[in-house]
Amino acid sequence: MSQFRDPATQPLMGYHELLGMHVVEWAEDHAVVELNVDAQHLNRSGIVHGGVLTSMLDSALSLAGLYCDVPGRVRRGMTLSLTTTFVSPARGGVLRATGRVRGGGHKIFMASGEVTDGSGELLAIAEGSFRRRSGSESREGMAE
Repeated sequence: MSQFRDPATQPLMGYHELLGMHVVEWAEDHAVVELNVDAQHLNRSGIVHGGVLTSMLDSALSLAGLYCDVPGRVRRGMTLSLTTTFVSPARGGVLRATGRVRGGGHKIFMASGEVTDGSGELLAIAEGSFRRRSGSESREGMAE
C-alpha cells in the first residue's frame, strides 16, 4: 500500500461540505471519511439518518478506488450500485467510514466498507461497484 495522501490537500466537494464529511486517510485501495454528528444529521427518532451513513459509505468506497498521488491531477468516478446494511443506531460523536477496494479492472471496481462510531461499534456495512470516468483509469489520473 502506498503512503497516505495528505487529506488537507483535498478541497471539500459541495456535498461533502454540506454534510460535514472530511477525508482523514487516503491511499491506494483505501479511504477513510469522518463526520462529527450534529443536530442536522438526526432523524425524528433522534438517531443519525440512514442517508448520512449511506453517503459516508458511498464516499469512502468510491474514493478508495480513485486515489491519485500526482500533484495537480485527479481521478473521478461514479457509483454503479451500493448496498447498505444498518447494524446499530448511530447517536452522536465522530463517525468513521472506511472503504477498501476488493477487486475489479481499469474501469470498474468493487469496494466494501463499514461505518463505526468513536468507540469502534459497527453501525453499518456496504458493498458497491463503481466506474472510473474516462481519463481516470490510470493511477496518474487527469488534469484537475
